[in-house]
Amino acid sequence: MNREKIRKAYNELAESYNKLIDHKPHNAYYDRPNTLSLFESVKNKSILDAGCGPGKYAEILLSQDAQVTGFDLSSEMIKFAKKRNTNQGTFFVHDLNEPLTMLEDNSFDFVLCALALHYLEDWSLSIKEFHRVLKEKGQLIISIEHPFFEYNYYKSTEYFKTEPVKCTWRGFGKPVEINSHRRPLGECLASITENGFYIDKLIEPKPLKEFEKLDRKHYKELNEFPAFMCIRAIKK
Repeated sequence: MNREKIRKAYNELAESYNKLIDHKPHNAYYDRPNTLSLFESVKNKSILDAGCGPGKYAEILLSQDAQVTGFDLSSEMIKFAKKRNTNQGTFFVHDLNEPLTMLEDNSFDFVLCALALHYLEDWSLSIKEFHRVLKEKGQLIISIEHPFFEYNYYKSTEYFKTEPVKCTWRGFGKPVEINSHRRPLGECLASITENGFYIDKLIEPKPLKEFEKLDRKHYKELNEFPAFMCIRAIKK
């Protein structure tokens, strides 16, 4: 099963991922600043960090006086999230494919899901659960791999099909195979709007200038064509 391959890959990656996450260009100077720009004030707000990885987003949000609960499929990532945020936040192992039965209805002001939904074959259950746990007019903030980028990157031939894809990551030490799912833009948006949300803002991000100092090649490419997409959706 893909989820077991994903779990294994991220457990293997966890240590090097945690070491590099603060300044790895695609995360630190592309995904995070653009995704975080979608948040309004988070002071004293409750945030669910779905697919929290080693807890870098949580660290930033906790420093702004938010209350953060995070979960991830990888037990190794959760170890690092707890270590990074000692005595702050709540972190546990959980699969995005499964219901969030441990969380109450209407209990969060925000749900953050950064670069995690593309690991799911079907977003519906997760989006419905995000809707359930959010308070009235709560906000869902996500980042995903841009569907047009994925179509080109994976050399797909059937744009309208949701399909399993894989690639090899070489930026975290030893090469690791990463399995995910590619889907068309319409399905990404419909999964949100047909499950209790309206889309308030969509960003096709550009990298910060700091990115160029570390990776000039991809800095140029990302200023010409987006690799990610960031969305803010409001609970109806």
